[in-house]
Amino acid sequence: MRSAVLDPSAFRVSVPFHRPSKIICVGLNYADHTKESPYDQPDYPTLFPRFTSSLIADGEAIVRPNCSVQLDFEGEMVAVIGKKGRHIPKDQALNHVAGYSLFNDGSVRDYQFKSPQWTVGKNFDATGAFGPEFVTADELPPGAKGLQLTTRLNGKVMQKANTSDMLFDVASLVSIISEAITLEVGDLIVTGTPAGIGYARDPKVFMKAGDVCEVEIEGIGVLRNPIVDEEC
Repeated sequence: MRSAVLDPSAFRVSVPFHRPSKIICVGLNYADHTKESPYDQPDYPTLFPRFTSSLIADGEAIVRPNCSVQLDFEGEMVAVIGKKGRHIPKDQALNHVAGYSLFNDGSVRDYQFKSPQWTVGKNFDATGAFGPEFVTADELPPGAKGLQLTTRLNGKVMQKANTSDMLFDVASLVSIISEAITLEVGDLIVTGTPAGIGYARDPKVFMKAGDVCEVEIEGIGVLRNPIVDEEC
């Protein structure tokens, strides 16, 4: 039986993949970010889900909920699965990646830290910005390593790192995740954010209505979103 394989040319919309079956996010995947957090450096990927109801496209508004002012930015790279697999060896893992995109993992910090699990604070409606570009894997270095990642808030650089700085690279993530979970065509692995988040700053910096947040990754593009308050 033939495995399903993604045809990248079929996707050219504002959100590159409309309703992925799984959005698997990785926390604490840059050493500098771990140091600014209250957590120890992990020896196994810190994984949590995002739901499709939280997704928005490039140019759409990230919504600050009316129950919190702690809406934070997290610029990240997304690996898009292009070939179904389970128990994928690391040396074959990149064969299962169709390409890459951008993500702003908007996080409502006070809700994120209400419990040991981060799910609620990472899944408020209209906080996960995704897209607009989908760049096929053959257009980038293997595993999309060596790319500069920059997050800007109102034009000011807040995060600056290199994708080579990830603790668990794309091949490792695909292999490790597939030990437990079947990865399917169109699934997203959101690979983590570097240091510079607003929550770790003194004073803290959070996104508010009227702001514009941009995530840029060398060779992939720019994701740009305005911030608005939730309508009561």
